[in-house]
Amino acid sequence: MTIKNVICDIDGVLMHDNVAVPGAAEFLHGIMDKGLPLVLLTNYPSQTGQDLANRFATAGVDVPDSVFYTSAMATADFLRRQEGKKAYVVGEGALIHELYKAGFTITDVNPDFVIVGETRSYNWDMMHKAAYFVANGARFIATNPDTHGRGFLSRLWRVVCRDRKNLRA
Repeated sequence: MTIKNVICDIDGVLMHDNVAVPGAAEFLHGIMDKGLPLVLLTNYPSQTGQDLANRFATAGVDVPDSVFYTSAMATADFLRRQEGKKAYVVGEGALIHELYKAGFTITDVNPDFVIVGETRSYNWDMMHKAAYFVANGARFIATNPDTHGRGFLSRLWRVVCRDRKNLRA
């Protein structure tokens, strides 16, 4: 078998939190030394390729930012091919940055899309707006199914992310 490309998940495979798993550096350097195309994937939309390259460098693994592909990038790539360019976003910097690069206007007035990404700062008002917009025709995009936090808001957000049919204006 001839390997032509390498695609690898990041979290839990190459890195655990901010520590490289044993052998990750050697594995990645071996791939890059052979000149094989490399893509490192994450469903975490809150970091740019440069953020991830810095994270890897801090863990002792030097890789260029161009090898990373995040769920924020995938979301922006998908939405470039859709009609509508207005989005209500519940998410952090890298997701918003990718959407701006894709030509989107971030708004809370009649959005075409509601895009939910990883964020540690959301509130009832944001969730209410997201549910209202989706119930009134905005297309719902979740960059990843992970939810963090405890308590009522976190549990409610899980419901919003997985069960659009129950949303009502």
